[in-house]
Amino acid sequence: MTFQQILSELKNKQFRPLYFLHGSEPYFIDAISDYIEANALGESEKAFNQIVLYGRDVDHLAIIDNARRYPMMSPYQVVMVKEAQDMKDLKDLEKYVQNPMPTTILVICHKHKPFNVNTKFGKLLQEKGIVFDSKKLYDNQVPDWIHDYLKHLSLRITPGAADLLGEYLGTDLSLVAHELDKLALHLQKGTEITADHVETYVGISREYNIFELQKAISHREMAKVGRILQNFVANPKRNPLIMVVSSLASFFSKVYMLHFLKNAPDSEAQKQLNLRSSYALRDYRTAVRNFPLGKTEGIISILKDYDLKSKGVDYNTVGKEEGDLLKELIWKIVH
Repeated sequence: MTFQQILSELKNKQFRPLYFLHGSEPYFIDAISDYIEANALGESEKAFNQIVLYGRDVDHLAIIDNARRYPMMSPYQVVMVKEAQDMKDLKDLEKYVQNPMPTTILVICHKHKPFNVNTKFGKLLQEKGIVFDSKKLYDNQVPDWIHDYLKHLSLRITPGAADLLGEYLGTDLSLVAHELDKLALHLQKGTEITADHVETYVGISREYNIFELQKAISHREMAKVGRILQNFVANPKRNPLIMVVSSLASFFSKVYMLHFLKNAPDSEAQKQLNLRSSYALRDYRTAVRNFPLGKTEGIISILKDYDLKSKGVDYNTVGKEEGDLLKELIWKIVH
């Protein structure tokens, strides 16, 4: 089942005896387990029927003992096992999973890494309960996730603002959700969030950001490149070198691909480059005109070097500030 399907069932008060939530993205695991913890039982039922256990503190026998209990003055009891990845005998729950209590909602949260569901125990979990693999989103999936998240808050967002948030906040969905909730506190329902809102309430500049830098470089607007670069150097925490290098590497990798799709229609090029809109394709086509194939290949090589330098690998960078490295990088790209 998908995340939305599970939440839809829970909101309709359809509870299963067993939920096994695992994977590398903690946000979805927390969202499902928190919803069950908050809503499966009424407030008066929770005192006797809701138990939270932690993997580092319990073994399989303690979990089974709690799960086999009958609820008191309630149709269900909830047994929540958090940080189950710390359990050494997790697989010994097999006997309980074979015959789970219908009056117990057992929620097992196995965070930060996927569990091998192809094992005997994993297959049994899939047969007897709900198994949800919480995968991290790719960078290009975050803007669409932002759009969907805001939709549930009765807010809309422009594609540019969603891209800006996704680029600067990354794929840590807990952080992204926190910033979106902060936006929702300041804006009326029905508002369309723009880059101005993002700058005002999140603190990400609509003028001095990686997208504007990429656009200025692709159009060879040197004065604008210089202004953005100055801002980046003055605000290194907002614009760390490692993030700038990663973003430019992604941009020029797509420019490289587009060199081989120059004659393709926009719809095909957009699909191959995995772009969310035809509007974004314009800057890539401009970059193809201004950066021939050989130059593009050279830039990708330069970016690989500076990726290592941003991680402190190159001994020649000892004693150099991030700002100095950033200036070097941009100079080499545009000259």
